[in-house]
Amino acid sequence: MAPANPSAAPEKQPQGATGVLVLADGTILWGIGYGAAGAGVGEICFNTAMTGYQEILTDPSYAGQIITFTFPHIGNVGANPEDMERDRRAAIGCITRELPTAPSNFRSVQTLPDWMAGQGLIGLAGIDTRALTRRIRDGGAPTGVVAHSPDGKFDLDRLLMLAQGWPGLEGMDLAKEVTRERQGSWDAGVWHLGSGYDASDPQRAGDAAPHVVAVDYGAKDNIFRNLVKAGARVTVVPAKTSLDEIVALRPAGVFLSNGPGDPAATGEYAVPVIRGLLERNIPIFGICLGHQLLAIAAGARTVKMHQGHRGANHPVQRAEDGVVEITSMNHGFAVDTATLPKGVVETHKSLFDGSNCGIAVTGKNAFSVQYHPEASPGPQDSFYLFEKFVGGLK
Repeated sequence: MAPANPSAAPEKQPQGATGVLVLADGTILWGIGYGAAGAGVGEICFNTAMTGYQEILTDPSYAGQIITFTFPHIGNVGANPEDMERDRRAAIGCITRELPTAPSNFRSVQTLPDWMAGQGLIGLAGIDTRALTRRIRDGGAPTGVVAHSPDGKFDLDRLLMLAQGWPGLEGMDLAKEVTRERQGSWDAGVWHLGSGYDASDPQRAGDAAPHVVAVDYGAKDNIFRNLVKAGARVTVVPAKTSLDEIVALRPAGVFLSNGPGDPAATGEYAVPVIRGLLERNIPIFGICLGHQLLAIAAGARTVKMHQGHRGANHPVQRAEDGVVEITSMNHGFAVDTATLPKGVVETHKSLFDGSNCGIAVTGKNAFSVQYHPEASPGPQDSFYLFEKFVGGLK
């Protein structure tokens, strides 16, 4: 079956179609379903990465989103338990140009469709992903429903109602939906070929190491591994942990994690806590949503982006020395540089569109970046941020 093109999509169901994408404006794109059967509604975004699809689909920052992969061959290396960023899926589903092929990778234990079926992730292939990406680029991220029915039967009116009834990510606090429910210590170090994530890793920090309290707004596990690699002892706490509870843990520093949804909505409970940490001069390091929340706490504002930044090849320039880092990004909101108050400086910016990618609070050991240094696309361009944070703790 020829790929469905968003600019000329047939509303009549082609023979053999077992999957469909229904956009809120009534556009219908037919394809071949895989993974889990069912229907899911969310924001349609695109990711330009060529690898890391399993990490992407389990990144909690993708909650409420359906991911269009621009790279045509997704699924070629299969799936395995070690490449998950959390213990369950985060995205609603994914859209690909081609059906995943049989995996060719010694680490694979499942095909991507089988893994997705077990995770409740819906896949749709046979879509002209280049045309869909151009649509998102030009018109912004639309709302839609992705559906898979092995028998090819769909209630299109119901799917359209679902798409049109979804409120969108603006004003939506999703951090409370994906955060860990309980406080706990993080013990595992970074991944090693042949042994995986070893809790007895010699790099694991001991009790004398600086104690970092990491607030989980929807964190990727690899962030905690890199904090340990940098020499920290890490305690992870839920998103709504109070200031008093954090201070009672006697942190040398506090880490603010990535996460999904609108930072202004999450900020209703997170920002007062962060302001309390700043007043107590407790060192802070934030990534992605944590970056946006620190900026709001310092007096700036955030805005919904037209299409967002999602991929593993985003160039970011450091203000202090002009060095360019190749970074991984996943965000649909950004800090509005024009609203940065006196006492907050821009430390990094995107070379794609000039948007803010980092700040530091003058007179405080508090800084943050919009991108994901733990994803290591450089591959080591940005690990210095973990070393800077942990190395500056007493």
